[in-house]
Amino acid sequence: MFRSELTDDDLLRYSRQILLPQFGIEGQERLRESSVLVVGLGGLGSPVALYLAAAGVGRLLLADFDRVDPSNLQRQILHNTDRLGRTKAESARQTLRALNPSVELVTVETSLTPETLPELVADVDLVVDGCDNFATRFAVNAACRAACVPLVSGAAIRLEGQVTAFSGQPGDPCYRCLYPDEGTIDETCTANGVLAPLVGIIGSIQATEAIKILTGLGTPLFGRLLLLDAARMEWREVRLRPDPACPVCAESADSSVSAAP
Repeated sequence: MFRSELTDDDLLRYSRQILLPQFGIEGQERLRESSVLVVGLGGLGSPVALYLAAAGVGRLLLADFDRVDPSNLQRQILHNTDRLGRTKAESARQTLRALNPSVELVTVETSLTPETLPELVADVDLVVDGCDNFATRFAVNAACRAACVPLVSGAAIRLEGQVTAFSGQPGDPCYRCLYPDEGTIDETCTANGVLAPLVGIIGSIQATEAIKILTGLGTPLFGRLLLLDAARMEWREVRLRPDPACPVCAESADSSVSAAP
């Protein structure tokens, strides 16, 4: 989509990131021309959507079919008490529209499935996954891999979080290389609880990675998984390599997940 040059208002609004030598006006223009699908508008999706809208990403697709519940408000900062019962996608749209009216906001209030995701993913430059179930994560990963679209993935539960990014390119690992099977444990906040600021930490890193990938800033987390133990506030990095037996991206003969030195 074509847009005119940055206005004086734009230069003022985004001045603090434009000042970055590695970012500049070119980086801001890249953000403005970018389109991102945010999957899940809960604890992780809240800071992701807020920071991407504030940073000036031109178009955000906001995907969540769930409705705002009182238990969400402890950590899902896109929403508020007045919006209880409304869809999270619509609640997010209201918050983000007030934050930055220049961002195009598209709500997706239907369930994301292997049948519906390919069309959505093909229409964006990047996907940020903040959902809370393996079925959707696997479907999102498959759609991103098929379309060669980068994916930024995060998860948080109890006092533990993780975040990584996948390039979507042949020869690089995908989410199924990290989790070959769904497993049987109910690893959800509903069943296990979560500390509110933890999702803010992980979601903020997801937003940072998305901006880096879209603008070419720095080095993305491709092939690296960050693990956070918030109880001790300790980070660990794990290297992720392609799995030759991966049902989605099996293309590399060399595969292993090993702790980074």
